[in-house]
Amino acid sequence: MANIKSAKKRILVTQTKTARNKAIKSKVKTYIKKVEAAVAANDAAEAKSALTVAISEIDKAAKKGIYHKNTAARKVSRLTKAVNSIA
Repeated sequence: MANIKSAKKRILVTQTKTARNKAIKSKVKTYIKKVEAAVAANDAAEAKSALTVAISEIDKAAKKGIYHKNTAARKVSRLTKAVNSIA
């Protein structure tokens, strides 16, 4: 355990940020799964509506620095490609 005050603060701040990042990543994964489930069910309308929500969440996560911009772009691209394949 850290003894220096600044080191103790860094531990607390890191824990807070880690929890925030995990929550946002989990949220993004949930929306991605919704899109993939709609694609698997061949439900084009549901897939498109789920895609718009998923893209929004992925972009928000990238904006906050949780995902690198290229990672976010790759995720969006793959989801869009999957939705377009059933359209």
